[in-house]
Amino acid sequence: MNQRVRWSVLVAALVTAGSAALTPGVAQADDNPPTVRELLDKCDNGTDVCVFHPDGPPRDSMGEAHQVGDSAYNCTKDLQRSTVGWSDTTGETNSVGVSLSAEYGFAEVFKVSIETNYQHTWESSHTESAQTNIDVRPGEVGWVTREAQLQTVSGQYEMHFPDRFHGHYIWYVPFEATGPKPDAPSTKTQHTRPMTEAEKAQHCG
Repeated sequence: MNQRVRWSVLVAALVTAGSAALTPGVAQADDNPPTVRELLDKCDNGTDVCVFHPDGPPRDSMGEAHQVGDSAYNCTKDLQRSTVGWSDTTGETNSVGVSLSAEYGFAEVFKVSIETNYQHTWESSHTESAQTNIDVRPGEVGWVTREAQLQTVSGQYEMHFPDRFHGHYIWYVPFEATGPKPDAPSTKTQHTRPMTEAEKAQHCG
């Protein structure tokens, strides 16, 4: 099931869950249901209750390997040790598409829930800087890649409204976020390969 279909199913489920919480016979049809973002913007901003229920503890994973710093070209006839200086920032992604570092009520509710349930902080962004040595053979190019450790949390918001919001007093809103794992070292890897003829012409003259 692709991501778009998956979230469509979840949003449909939250509408059903919200309807089930109403007194029988009181539910009203809504031809224009709110988006997930519209609902979350109401968290602590028009709700009596807004809490985030995680599905479980943060799940660890590794981010994609990507080059950091410049490439090192060895145009000499000797083995060269090059020092590549780099700085790399790992950000977050989530199902709403806004940074949890912003001053949104639902962002604070999310972070407090993670800390309270699992004694685990949430970071929206982490920057690492370092210098990495690469031994590059004659006629080759070297570079450094980095993979950051990530954490993913999924679950749902439970939101209670004092008056019906789009026909319901209670909404359940699915949410998932992935961000850098706090205080976790990344994986750095040195790579080398022969230069192409075009690279030799460009960098070696």
